[in-house]
Amino acid sequence: MVTTVKNDQIPDFAGDYVLKEVLITNHAGKKVNVKNIMTELNIYESIFKSAVTGSLVLTDATNQIARMQLQGLERVSFHLKTPGVAYGREDVVDATEETGEPFYIYKISDRKQATPGLTHYTLHFASREFMRNMRTKVSQAYDGKYDRAVIDIMQDKDYLDSRKKLHYEPTGNANKIVIPNLPPLDAINMIAKRSISDKSNNVGYYFYETTTGYYFRSWASMLTSQGNFTRPQRQDFYYQPLKMDDHSNATNQSQIERGYESVEEYQFVNNFHDVVANTTLGTYGHRVISHNLFDKSYDINDYHYHNEYYKTPHTDGNDKYPVMDSTVDYDKKKISDYAESRVSLQVTTPFLHNKEVGNYGLEPLQDSLKTGEQVSQGNQVMLGTALKLTVKGQSYLQPGNLIRFHLKDVNADNNSNDNPVDPYYSGNYVITKIRHIVHLDDYKMILECAKDSVATSYGSASQEIHTASKSSLEIEEIDSDIGY
Repeated sequence: MVTTVKNDQIPDFAGDYVLKEVLITNHAGKKVNVKNIMTELNIYESIFKSAVTGSLVLTDATNQIARMQLQGLERVSFHLKTPGVAYGREDVVDATEETGEPFYIYKISDRKQATPGLTHYTLHFASREFMRNMRTKVSQAYDGKYDRAVIDIMQDKDYLDSRKKLHYEPTGNANKIVIPNLPPLDAINMIAKRSISDKSNNVGYYFYETTTGYYFRSWASMLTSQGNFTRPQRQDFYYQPLKMDDHSNATNQSQIERGYESVEEYQFVNNFHDVVANTTLGTYGHRVISHNLFDKSYDINDYHYHNEYYKTPHTDGNDKYPVMDSTVDYDKKKISDYAESRVSLQVTTPFLHNKEVGNYGLEPLQDSLKTGEQVSQGNQVMLGTALKLTVKGQSYLQPGNLIRFHLKDVNADNNSNDNPVDPYYSGNYVITKIRHIVHLDDYKMILECAKDSVATSYGSASQEIHTASKSSLEIEEIDSDIGY
């Protein structure tokens, strides 16, 4: 039964949605509304992906796949929103031809005959830029600020020729960069790795698409505004029954409002305590050797996680390390004191374009320092605490939004005011991935979120825990004159 919304400004229940039609336009311009034969609509967004993709699962009793002559060159258009959300284009998924931009179907899969007159199949679609990216190549030099090069590639009619909105964070570095015959999205990602924020000095940008446009920004910009002011959370989520207890600040809300803030299911995909992976990948300590080809010199810079942590914004503050700076071995060193956990060699070529700058458009001696920062920051996001939430569909949420997760402490007494939430895994998270799942009767989202800190500081070690009963290595020769 198709969901009917009497008033698209008021949801009937948490998970309600407005989706009037799902139109497929074939190569000849013929349009067909397939909403009534749709069993599932999926939309995928991620800060790690340069294009939005999705799928449409159809149960076809009228052989539309033949009547429409579907072959993978069609467009799909729809307008999806949460009832009551009418604040602007960025609060809805607008893929209409009139006010948005349709998606492009590129593949048909999983076709099977359920019954003699019923066929199941899946249409896979992606944004126009995804398709355009495979058909064009960038072979050009850009000189100046990196954000301007990104804008040029996005709007160049020979490259992406995008008409969507680009939200960008100005870069603080500039240099001449040569794109060696790369697809446009790959070219922009190449620039993103070298970009440094003008406001926060955060090195390494994320270039990604959401259902409302493109973003070119640093991790710090997802947490702060102007590099200094904390961004407000886009949504609070609670993992507890809809009948919330006195600890919730949402007790005065309606049942529908509570439903939108309630988490149906959560899972920690991974957490920051994979010390082996983070150690070998250079998250904590990293020695970067930069070889200057111009004057045949080299520079060595050791990245130290605990010394650099406070210099950039983090999800819960700049003093809440997920891994503390206590000693880890007999030599009394911290985990970030082992610079040779990872050793990298990179080449820097000043005067390559008649400018005495290195790979980041700064003085060459900064190359090794910035590479260490970039590698660690990327690992903190990719290998930090990763949380997956299943929640009711909310069309205004996007990758890059800051949310707050309230997780009940399993050791807390429901009647106590002490430690009502988990002291470490509650707190702020950045949404990194979203899967929109629309069925005929409800709309859900699966959010993947990341944090690079803990909600409450662990504090400092009170005593030395790495002691040995022996002062040196014990040595015994095998098959010697004594022994056996």
